[in-house]
Amino acid sequence: MTYPYPPPRHEAMSQNPHDLAALLGSRICHDLINPLGAIGNGVELLRMTLPASPELDLIADSVAHAQARIRMFRIAFGTVREEQRISGREIGSILEGLGKGGKLRFAWSLPIEVSRQEAKLLLLLVQCCENAMPWGGVLSIAHEGVEWQLSGQASRLKIDPALWDGLPQGEPPANPSPAEVHFALVPQMLSDTGRQLTMQLEDELLQLSF
Repeated sequence: MTYPYPPPRHEAMSQNPHDLAALLGSRICHDLINPLGAIGNGVELLRMTLPASPELDLIADSVAHAQARIRMFRIAFGTVREEQRISGREIGSILEGLGKGGKLRFAWSLPIEVSRQEAKLLLLLVQCCENAMPWGGVLSIAHEGVEWQLSGQASRLKIDPALWDGLPQGEPPANPSPAEVHFALVPQMLSDTGRQLTMQLEDELLQLSF
């Protein structure tokens, strides 16, 4: 079949680049979840047949951490529809896995169910807090009424004003690195959910609410 010049554009080519990036994120995470699950099952079988050891515990914690991070990425960077919901238990399970094999510890009090859009925004901000707490600490997450609260305590924080200062005004950072891309996505999700971010950043304390 021949087409007049220029050829018609495929519908997907006219999609918002952010939508295409989310589709790509969903695809990558989907393809990685099953292999990581198989590795996790294999580690569990080893723990049932081999004597307990620090080395095996380290492997098990590392696999649990990797599984949780992929599940977090699938929500934070993947596609989401306004009507979708997610259970608080699922978010808590992700946080529990992130706390294994890492320096950062998590505490949480979550509702039974929340919108997936709110969960996406929450997990993007969790990653922002991780950037601010590279030496470890405790990140507490609570949901009171309709408000989310994140409180991070550490012996010291790493706050880059170029990443943080524009977020309450809905302004993404100018040139984030790949390890900081979540900062660039927060303003759009604040707009999509109709939320306003408030922040308090101190030497040893980080408090966010939306």
